[in-house]
Amino acid sequence: MAAAAVSTGAAKIRVGINGFGRIGRLVARAAMLSEDVELVAVNDPFMAIDHMAYMLKYDSVHGQFPGEVTAADGKLMINGKAIAVFAEKDPAAIGWGASGADYICESTGAFVTAEKAGAHLAGGAKKVVISAPAKDKTTPMFVMGVNQDKYDSSMNVVSNASCTTNCLAPLAKIVDDSFGMEEGLMTTVHAVTANQLSVDGAPKGGKDWRAGRAAGANIIPASTGAAKAVGRVIPSLNGKLTGMAFRVPVPDVSVVDLTLRTVKETSIEEIRAAVKAAAEGPMAGTVKYTEDEIVSMDCRSEPHTCVFDATASIGLNSRFFKLVAFYDNEFGYASALLNLIKYMAAVDAKSA
Repeated sequence: MAAAAVSTGAAKIRVGINGFGRIGRLVARAAMLSEDVELVAVNDPFMAIDHMAYMLKYDSVHGQFPGEVTAADGKLMINGKAIAVFAEKDPAAIGWGASGADYICESTGAFVTAEKAGAHLAGGAKKVVISAPAKDKTTPMFVMGVNQDKYDSSMNVVSNASCTTNCLAPLAKIVDDSFGMEEGLMTTVHAVTANQLSVDGAPKGGKDWRAGRAAGANIIPASTGAAKAVGRVIPSLNGKLTGMAFRVPVPDVSVVDLTLRTVKETSIEEIRAAVKAAAEGPMAGTVKYTEDEIVSMDCRSEPHTCVFDATASIGLNSRFFKLVAFYDNEFGYASALLNLIKYMAAVDAKSA
């Protein structure tokens, strides 16, 4: 499960995690596999330390942690290294500064605006990356391989967008840069997530009745803002993409189906070649190209956020195409978030 990483070539980047759920724990796993990152602190007011150790060590999807994880003296011990643990509900009260955490992964799902996530700065953090699309329109949103070069050191709170946008945006950029995209519709066939129900019941919020149906027994149509969010990271595509989701009963790994019309006449062979060139060049580490006959679980624990399935992608004519790309919506997204932090740290170091 080696991550496709962005290396800073400098001192280790000291990272803290707020919220030790699915994404928080997988960011921790990815951090422990990175030579550039040092995990120094975790905050979660709803999980005891021994439970944190257990949940990090054993994972039903990604397997047992490849190392030693214990709890001792109020700290997490990972491969013999002590990780500070806090249990604060208020981000401003977390001792990031005291623990040396500079870059914070905000993965609670609760603090998703610049104002709310910015409270981490009061605790001594230098930068905050929200592991979700920001709920406000002012928080900068970045997707690695697409628009990370727009980051500058004056930005203290940023968003890593969604797992689906991290798959879709690189693919859309390749097509738009090479052939122009006139319009497109996206469907993500998405693995189950923690906010779904195991049996039929009342959905959270009460408005989306289908969201209350049993996750393990149904294919559930759902809304998603992932396609529209592409317009925030690729302004030239604003208003040209929309989409929806089907939630399906698999534990991890999702797939994007992008149906689009190009501006220029081209062929599926030329599109495949453009994606392959990007995967081997400017989008290496983000996009992966394959002609293998893969299925979803072949991409479990895959650090690339966009695994282009060349053989499944098809064309109807010279301007109408269906492109298919898999993504590990858990570990792949966590890896992208860490790579964004590494990129930010490199930019920050140059401007210091």
